[in-house]
Amino acid sequence: MASKEQEPTATHRPNPIVRFLRGQMISSDFFARNWLWILATIVVILVYITNKYNCQTKMEEIRRLNHELEVVKTERVRVRSRYMSRTRESSMHHLVDSLKLNLQVQERPPFIIKTEK
Repeated sequence: MASKEQEPTATHRPNPIVRFLRGQMISSDFFARNWLWILATIVVILVYITNKYNCQTKMEEIRRLNHELEVVKTERVRVRSRYMSRTRESSMHHLVDSLKLNLQVQERPPFIIKTEK
């Protein structure tokens, strides 16, 4: 009777965690039975890694382009401001005076001469 208690029966299987720790779960037989699922899992993992890498590179490119856009907008505002300052009346007076063209600003605005019929 003692020998019966010591020998495990064919229906008695150890816990899956114990089998994994002993190396019994992952064997060549396991890979032979589940090669399709293992291959599919590896493909899904590789696709996930590829998509994550592509997403990160695109996000970096978007950040870089947004920064470049802000720089260009700032430069546009600066150039427009410089242009507007050049076209102001006072700067035009200064330019005319520096070129010595003997031009002066009219004191009276132009008016329309009406003729009677």
